[in-house]
Amino acid sequence: MAERSSKFVLDTKGMTDSFFDDTRLLGIMAPVKDYQFCWHLNNTIGLNFRINNDLEIQLNKKKRSYFFSVYEYAEPTRFLSHYVYNNQFDGEYLLPEFKHLDFLWMMKGDEVSDESLQETIQTIKMINSVQLVLELTNEKIKNKEHLVF
Repeated sequence: MAERSSKFVLDTKGMTDSFFDDTRLLGIMAPVKDYQFCWHLNNTIGLNFRINNDLEIQLNKKKRSYFFSVYEYAEPTRFLSHYVYNNQFDGEYLLPEFKHLDFLWMMKGDEVSDESLQETIQTIKMINSVQLVLELTNEKIKNKEHLVF
């Protein structure tokens, strides 16, 4: 009797899609270090972003490992969490389709209204080092799976 081997395939597309169900994502151009950017956010907006080493994203490309830091802030009165990803590490990009962006800000876990998102964008633009802030829609992001932690 011939033995049959079976393969299991992990549905990463389904996982990725469900991860982004309740998110809004901003792309930010600000040529400063990630800790400086988060310091500005904390002091300008009154948030409390902290680096979360458990969420750090590791990508392996060209036989090398690249590490992208993630800062986190959870709103105390809502189910909304904020994540700031560093989009660059040692010449590689977390989202290569957005090489001009330094940071990605994801809001996840609770609904964020268009008005609230626009207020956040305007507040971020008040930080001196920020040159550009724009919303990234899911259709524009080719490498969404890189943001899943």
